[in-house]
Amino acid sequence: MIKTCKNNKLSLSLCITLALCGAASANVTDKDIANDQVTTHDVVSYGMGLKGQRYSPLSMINTSTVKEMRPVWAFSLGGEKQRGQESQPMIKDGVMYITGSYSRVYAIDARTGDELWQYDARLPDGIMPCCDVINRGVALYGDLVIFGTLDAKLVALNKDTGKVVWKKKVEDYKAGYSITAAPIVVKGNIITGVSGGEFGIVGKVRAYNALNGQLVWERPTVEGHMGYIWKDGKKIENGISGGKPGQTWPGDLWKSGGAAPWLGGTYDADVDLLFFGTGNPAPWNSHLRPGDNYFSASRLAIDPDTGKIVWHFQTTPHDGWDYDGVNELIPFDYTDKGKTIKAAATADRNGFFYVLNRENGDFIRGFPFSDKITWASGLDSNGRPIFVEAGRPGNPMDSKDGKEGKTVVAAPSFLGGKNWMPMAYSQDTELFYVPSNEWEMDIWNEPTAYKKGAAYLGAGFTIKAINEEYIGVLKAIDPKTGKEVWRYKNYSPLWGGILTTGGNLVFMGNPEGYLLAMNAQTGEIKYKFNTGSGIVGSPVTWDMDGEQYVSVLSGWGGAVPLWGGDVAKRIKHLNQGGTVWTFKLPKNYN
Repeated sequence: MIKTCKNNKLSLSLCITLALCGAASANVTDKDIANDQVTTHDVVSYGMGLKGQRYSPLSMINTSTVKEMRPVWAFSLGGEKQRGQESQPMIKDGVMYITGSYSRVYAIDARTGDELWQYDARLPDGIMPCCDVINRGVALYGDLVIFGTLDAKLVALNKDTGKVVWKKKVEDYKAGYSITAAPIVVKGNIITGVSGGEFGIVGKVRAYNALNGQLVWERPTVEGHMGYIWKDGKKIENGISGGKPGQTWPGDLWKSGGAAPWLGGTYDADVDLLFFGTGNPAPWNSHLRPGDNYFSASRLAIDPDTGKIVWHFQTTPHDGWDYDGVNELIPFDYTDKGKTIKAAATADRNGFFYVLNRENGDFIRGFPFSDKITWASGLDSNGRPIFVEAGRPGNPMDSKDGKEGKTVVAAPSFLGGKNWMPMAYSQDTELFYVPSNEWEMDIWNEPTAYKKGAAYLGAGFTIKAINEEYIGVLKAIDPKTGKEVWRYKNYSPLWGGILTTGGNLVFMGNPEGYLLAMNAQTGEIKYKFNTGSGIVGSPVTWDMDGEQYVSVLSGWGGAVPLWGGDVAKRIKHLNQGGTVWTFKLPKNYN
């Protein structure tokens, strides 16, 4: 259903819509997307640039002026669908585009906060999202606003009216598939992964023609499954299966192996590669699937033209803790002995931070960023974990009744040293700002078998805080040395994204509802504002009419209240919500 313009009445025609909402904005081009990180008047890609660095050179709001920043408008998503709001806003020509829980999309006047149109997907009753009914944002291309839905569809809307232009079924939601990530656009193709690893799905990355929704290629992310390209309407094997069936999987387990690329990807034009992370192998009970279980818990470099896997790096081989490997891989350059290194960095759920050569996937360095890691004692010279065998949950078959394996205490918890919430990289400080959590879990294995559309875990767990005083920690990390430069401790878990700017600031939100701005070099808090609900969205900044704006979506939810165990008790009092808050300095402030 579509509601248009400020009066929320159904649109009678494009002319009426434009009369109410103002002149149509210009189309988003490939050049706009490629230059997103260096242009400041819009935000047209997830991550504020295809590399996903979440850095803006804007400096009008800085460590000296941010104390005067104040809200200029707040837009409520309305209705009763106020679950977790994890969207990153997009802005083009004075119009903001956001998604809300339950697969909703809004166009908002970025100057006034007035609604221009709203689209609500008609979701079936049987959707099976594992970790809340969230959505992380849209992609913009041409005159389209494109997003994924909880019933595993891609929907393209006209940016001026909100009317559906094309809609494509990506996968079968009845088998456990869904889409929660913001897709990205590369070379005119919309690139998307899928969610559903807890249901024994097969992870896949797909490329569609962004203008008409026609499938261009698909790349399964479980070893043994064949990738395809489409030419002249015909399905053609791309010649790369990514390994033989059973090579690193036992029997037929690869056929329901998980490895969902559920977070979305980044792209670097310098090496012309997409970077996608893949999730946990299925089931969680690792004793049922001996081997490394390619390409689960890995970072994949994918040819954007064909879907071919060019290289892969597996962070947790034979994952037995649901550590995934899905976290964003962020390209960045640094100088070593006078030579420019084309690197990429990722902070894994398993508690280790990795720096890779993004040209070939070679391991450069890795180090713990979580304070407590029990499952591995470190990384070897190739970046492979050195397992602590006593840290793996026990095999149920070793127990007397075969129903439950030995319980172990594992740190980090399966929600990770860092989960989905994107970190940021500052080109000024050359530091990564990592939203992390210090928690552990009791975890044990159980027997299980695959059944289409049913949970496929074979494990039980309870998450616990390690420290009474805090769980969340924002950490400023030097990727060249592994040194932690500063940290900010937060009582509740951190679950939202990070923004850093040329104003020497780092922005983030916390579950207590505060938007915080910190000195990027020291971590000193320079600004805080309570939005009324927990923040699990990702802030952005842009300039308009000669002024710098900051926006963030507020609305508590996500995986922590659903899966958090004892930790969930710490945040049970937090209220849900759904509001976009937008800030700037007072007019003509110097």
